[in-house]
Amino acid sequence: MTRIFTTLAIFVILCLLASMAVGFVSMALEVSELKEDVFLAHFFLGLTTALVTLLIHCIIFTYFLGTGRWVKEVGLAYDLPDEPWPHLTRELKRATFPPALFAMLIAIATAAAGAGAQLQEWPWFVHATLAFLTLIFNLWAFKVEHASLVLNAQIIREVLLEVDRIRAGRGLPKNVDALKHDHL
Repeated sequence: MTRIFTTLAIFVILCLLASMAVGFVSMALEVSELKEDVFLAHFFLGLTTALVTLLIHCIIFTYFLGTGRWVKEVGLAYDLPDEPWPHLTRELKRATFPPALFAMLIAIATAAAGAGAQLQEWPWFVHATLAFLTLIFNLWAFKVEHASLVLNAQIIREVLLEVDRIRAGRGLPKNVDALKHDHL
């Protein structure tokens, strides 16, 4: 998951930068057909960027909900204590969700301000300021999310090792071997 997330995060950052650059080019051009074309490119790039930004953070929400539940269920099945793993997955979720949510909300606000600027109801600098804040908030959220993903992967590995240890103590095959046997 860490590699997928890293790729998507880099893609979102590049999209944010490209959208901002095209937006500033659109503002700098004189009224012409070219300006309209550049504005439309900015509009579609910005809208796509906002949607992909929301998507990546929703993926993070879903991932931590799912893996946290998995760790909890495995802990119950193998009578593992709440400390350290199930507790730690809850703490990771609590640490990761606020930055992700703020990054999503600022992206939504930026898109809304862009619509306001397009209709000339809001000053363009509100939209531009929110765009910079979107970049900053997403960089922060991506840093927190990546660190949490790395730690979560370590937790999953440790839980699997503990399960294999318990299974060996009960005379059962390793988890991976049992899964292979089930698929035959």
